[in-house]
Amino acid sequence: MARPEPRIDGMRLWLRTRTAWWALLMLGCAPGVCLLVQTLQDQLGANPAEALIRATGDWTLRGLCVVLAVSPLRQLLGWPELLRFRRMLGLLVFGYASLHLLCYAWFDMGFELADTLQDIVKRPFIGLGFSAFLILLALAATSFNRAVRWLGGRRWHMLHRGVYGVAVLAVLHFWWMRAGKQDFAEVLVYAGVLALLLGWRWFRAGARP
Repeated sequence: MARPEPRIDGMRLWLRTRTAWWALLMLGCAPGVCLLVQTLQDQLGANPAEALIRATGDWTLRGLCVVLAVSPLRQLLGWPELLRFRRMLGLLVFGYASLHLLCYAWFDMGFELADTLQDIVKRPFIGLGFSAFLILLALAATSFNRAVRWLGGRRWHMLHRGVYGVAVLAVLHFWWMRAGKQDFAEVLVYAGVLALLLGWRWFRAGARP
């Protein structure tokens, strides 16, 4: 007799639908849309430039936490369907990181390329953030199926482990930025979450035979 297929609950079935994919995409875009509306309506406070730079950086970090949580949640919940959202979530992180860089280059540096490059070299926390962005750029450019075929599965996986480096650089970037104000409370929250997620991966890797 054929073995009966395991029962799939309603949530897992919903996660397989295009509706779920579009719903998550709209949810991921919502913070950016809200920032745009607040900008157009002049609701970002006395220093809107700083507010935009800060907010886009915060959403980049939050997105990184979500991306790195996909695999642990898949394992803990037994929901392999979550993997179908990982590429889209990674591209959303790249989008918010691009907006963060754009706001810095526009509002802080006035799109002066020479001054921007000098600032990246001169200020270590800017250099860390820019390094994280370059890695994200490489990951976004190779996130498509054609890139997997071109690079080969093993090299592609090695390259995309760079997201761990992005997480570390992003937290260091945030920490160094806050060092002048001696305000590390929020930094410690992100560092703790990312440390937990990365620690889970190292534990799983060490537990494999």
